[in-house]
Amino acid sequence: MSYVIVGETGEWELVIGLEVHAQVISKSKLFSGAATDFGAEPNTQVSLVDAAMPGMLPVINGTCIEQAVRTGLGLKAKINMTSVFARKNYFYADLPQGYQISQYEYPIVGEGEVILDMPDGTTRTVGIERLHLEQDAGKSLHDQHPSKSLIDLNRSGVALMEIVSKPDMRSPEEAAAYVTKLRSILRYLGTCDGNMAEGSMRCDANVSVRKAGEPYRTRAEIKNVNSIRFLQQAIEYEARRQIDVYEDGGQVVQETRLFDANKGETRSMRSKEHAHDYRYFPDPDLLPLNLTPAFVEAIKETLPELPDEKKDRFIGDYALSPYDAGLLVAEQAMADFFEAVAKGRDAKMACNWVMGDFSAAMNRTGRSIDNPPVSAADLGGLIDLIADNTISGRLAKEVFELMVETGKAPAVIVEEKGLKQVTDTGAIETAIDGVLAANGDKVAEYRSGKDKLFGFFVGQVMKTTGGKANPAMVNEILKKKLG
Repeated sequence: MSYVIVGETGEWELVIGLEVHAQVISKSKLFSGAATDFGAEPNTQVSLVDAAMPGMLPVINGTCIEQAVRTGLGLKAKINMTSVFARKNYFYADLPQGYQISQYEYPIVGEGEVILDMPDGTTRTVGIERLHLEQDAGKSLHDQHPSKSLIDLNRSGVALMEIVSKPDMRSPEEAAAYVTKLRSILRYLGTCDGNMAEGSMRCDANVSVRKAGEPYRTRAEIKNVNSIRFLQQAIEYEARRQIDVYEDGGQVVQETRLFDANKGETRSMRSKEHAHDYRYFPDPDLLPLNLTPAFVEAIKETLPELPDEKKDRFIGDYALSPYDAGLLVAEQAMADFFEAVAKGRDAKMACNWVMGDFSAAMNRTGRSIDNPPVSAADLGGLIDLIADNTISGRLAKEVFELMVETGKAPAVIVEEKGLKQVTDTGAIETAIDGVLAANGDKVAEYRSGKDKLFGFFVGQVMKTTGGKANPAMVNEILKKKLG
């Protein structure tokens, strides 16, 4: 179903394109040897090149080139064998050169695609326009001094991949799914950690609205959104704002806007520059970058199994639904954990435990998949105990909680607590006989047609046996005795 916004003049369609700035995982910057560690003291990771000292020349970091090509291959995109670094001229206090080294006409990566997994189980393809490399600016700090702004150049020169989508998204949910999927791919590839809170992945949203069938109208850009939730809110607010402008007889102007998360609104920052305002020209200090087919092929051979391929394999090998498979592969570590649990076991049961009780325990304890509340081996062991009828599914939940609490293996807990399931037919018969004798009136009611009372008898037997009787055997013997 298409997403529309209803205004006073009828339905409006939303058009969204995203520019994602992803910090390249690399020990040093794009054109200097300075470190890139997050959280270092201000101005402690700044080389003479980053500070734009006279006579300093940029030298390309080969790792950053490899990471950009790797990302392009992961996005099924065209790798351009020749690309050119250009100077993009603008003047900010935290941009010491007075220009940013970026790529303009000739980016390193061309057209590609990202397949979105929507919550309703459908998929959507969003086109990638280009991926280019550029250096980040420093950071202006306005809240450290009553009358001065301070500058931290630690980020100056850090390598960024700007990944530009086509205007193919039509709802805030699709934009959220796109960033989520893109982040997942980058993490699988090991080219960006996707940490939006630390600023290593930031997003600019280009938003416009139009009536169905119309050509594109003027767009506004929302700059530097640093969370997926804020991205959805910003797009929603901006679309409403533009519709109000048009329906009041006005025109939307092309501009850059900021999203105020506290007020939940966008506000104007500056009129949008055009490419000619930046006076792009090839950087005279950097030769065109020429790649060889062998270089690209060598990187291609090291690519991991990516989310889409892994999802298809999970559906094929484990007979999981597309929805379950999509959830499991979103994070590589979670997919690996599931495979360790499912190995040689009922995959659907493994999936239910991983996505259900295990994920709930992670949230409750604040633990991550890298430091799980229960190991994959122990969760697998618990599933084995259910499969061989040592414990029932209901008892397993009790055992699991004790595993989280104590860190002990499931078999140890079952032994210590005496939780082994009763599968002795004699013991179960005795328990059933006792329940039927104590509830003669209900037995008579059941036999006169009140079938719903069967659940009552099962409950009483489980209560008598402390929940340890094998449910299937209880059902079978009860049916015979009541019959």
